[in-house]
Amino acid sequence: MTTNPSRIDEEKSSHYPGWGVLAAAATGVMVSFSPIVPYTFSLFLDPLHAAFGWKREAMGAAFALAAITVALVSPLIGVLLDRFPPRRTILPAILIFAVALASLCWLTPHIVQYYFTYFILGLVANATAQFAYTRTVLTWFTTHRGMAIALLLTGSGIGSILIPPLTEWMIEHHGWRSGYLLLGGIALLGFPLTAMLVRNRPEAAVVRAEHHADIGMTVPAALRMAAFWIIAVITILSAFSENALVTNLASILTQHGVLAATAALALSIRGGAGILGRLGVGFALDRVSPERIQSFVLALSAAGTLILAFAGSSWTVLLGATVLGVGLGSEADVTPYLLARYFGRRHFSALYGLSWTAYAIGGATGPLWIGHLYDGAGAYLPRFIVYLAAVAFAAVILSLFLQSNPKRVASERELPSDAGVSFEA
Repeated sequence: MTTNPSRIDEEKSSHYPGWGVLAAAATGVMVSFSPIVPYTFSLFLDPLHAAFGWKREAMGAAFALAAITVALVSPLIGVLLDRFPPRRTILPAILIFAVALASLCWLTPHIVQYYFTYFILGLVANATAQFAYTRTVLTWFTTHRGMAIALLLTGSGIGSILIPPLTEWMIEHHGWRSGYLLLGGIALLGFPLTAMLVRNRPEAAVVRAEHHADIGMTVPAALRMAAFWIIAVITILSAFSENALVTNLASILTQHGVLAATAALALSIRGGAGILGRLGVGFALDRVSPERIQSFVLALSAAGTLILAFAGSSWTVLLGATVLGVGLGSEADVTPYLLARYFGRRHFSALYGLSWTAYAIGGATGPLWIGHLYDGAGAYLPRFIVYLAAVAFAAVILSLFLQSNPKRVASERELPSDAGVSFEA
């Protein structure tokens, strides 16, 4: 079955409602868990240590608790998003997220309160982030789906650039308690637009009435396919390599003789290149096989890692950071695209949640592994980074097995527009 021509024409129009939904969703992602918690967590470490004497390891355990909670609850959040209109899940999550962040301004020396709050943040994290908005965006776009996903994820990149310096200014001038209140207020900025605009495409109800709601794989059926497990293992390997490197990048560079200012510049360049990379991948996804794009961006991440392992000058460091940035995170654009393409959208969010669990496994074990190597050697040896590059290249090799298949279940050429989307706004 071919894609509805009127749908294609609609998406080309600047007045197409889907672009408004996308803008609202990207705004929600910009002030969600993804850019706020990971990118501001370290800003509060020194102030909290000064206030309560908490050790770094003890405070780091709170972040680990949140990450583990995200991994465990993401599939459940996915089920809710598949069964109910998106706002029923997203709006309460935004409120809980904002209140929990703001409540950190009332921290006491009892660190249990700190842990409990981060547990709550982990419970609602993916219900506020790109994970929650992706399914809705998929219902509105077919011919420009790749670019739509890229623009959605770019919201997180923009937030990670703007929110940390603003938070640091607030802490410096008004104290850490005001910093947490500010973050709570920022988290609420996505609420109005989400309430007004974020909803599944209305034609989803029509599709259901026409008995197309059963199109798209069930979760058990998808789990019996090799394609799902290949995607999951690729996700684990890439997250293992990338998170191990990024969480230690500044320390690795400075220990290898790179100036601290150059290391900081490399981190900034990596972030900026990541935004450009995602937009480029989004543009390419609408025109090139997503399997080939996935192999390419994974290869870029591996190559950037390898360059940094042997960086002996500032320009080499910046080159490696640029290459790494273009590839790093771009596979996150490809994963939801592939899931919808292979398995349909009937249970897309549940399957997407399982892919986030896979990401959490790799993302948590990578930093622990390189930390273990560091503790044993007392330094970041170049061969450690080569090991990470080897893991990344393993993901590239595995991705080659994920070839285009003309019988793919969820190909837009085989399913009617919005097939598998069962619930209206």
